[in-house]
Amino acid sequence: MADRTFAKFSFFKLDPAWHRRDPAARATDKREFLAACEDFATDRSLRAYSTVGTRGDTDLLLLSQSPVLEDVHTFHVVLAQSGLAKWMAMPHSYLAMTKPSPYSEADARPEICTSERRYLFVYPMDKRRDWYRLGIDERRRVMSSHIEIGRRYPQIAINTAYSYGLDDQEFVVSFETDEPGSFLDLVQELRGSESSAYTERDVPIFTCLAMSVSRALDALDGTAVGAVAGAHR
Repeated sequence: MADRTFAKFSFFKLDPAWHRRDPAARATDKREFLAACEDFATDRSLRAYSTVGTRGDTDLLLLSQSPVLEDVHTFHVVLAQSGLAKWMAMPHSYLAMTKPSPYSEADARPEICTSERRYLFVYPMDKRRDWYRLGIDERRRVMSSHIEIGRRYPQIAINTAYSYGLDDQEFVVSFETDEPGSFLDLVQELRGSESSAYTERDVPIFTCLAMSVSRALDALDGTAVGAVAGAHR
């Protein structure tokens, strides 16, 4: 397995006019989109998350990962050929890569966001330039307290991917948990840390619900919810 992996966070927003299409046409659109996802996921990592109800500017997040950047490119070319993609925009998109942290002894993760936790919180991040003018020993000292705060929340898995030279942001940070309230508490506590004084940007923040691709697609037009409601009548 490769020691570094490209991670592409693709956020999609659906044109409301799509909901007025015939149900059979909507089903075909979703099948084509799903087929492209399943093909990519045959031997690569693909995770789906719904942002319906948590963001006004996005409905769906696909996190695609591969050690080969061309795989990510080809996947999005194929996605664009689906009927559903013709009704979608991509208002947010972040490209990053895994690599070892300069502040930890741990090796780089071959893939990120691999747990089965129900929620994912994602945001791009930039450090102020004066952060990089500090010596590495001083940066490690500052980050040690930041890392220690994170360790007080073992129910939250922290993922950091790096975007230097690949995209506009410097990092894409993502947190997996079953307890959104714990993430709120973690972020509030981190606001008071020394390291936070060196943060230039850490928005927008996306609250995402983990689910299968098919279920995330059904959330776009309420298919799954409608089926459950019908079963309970």
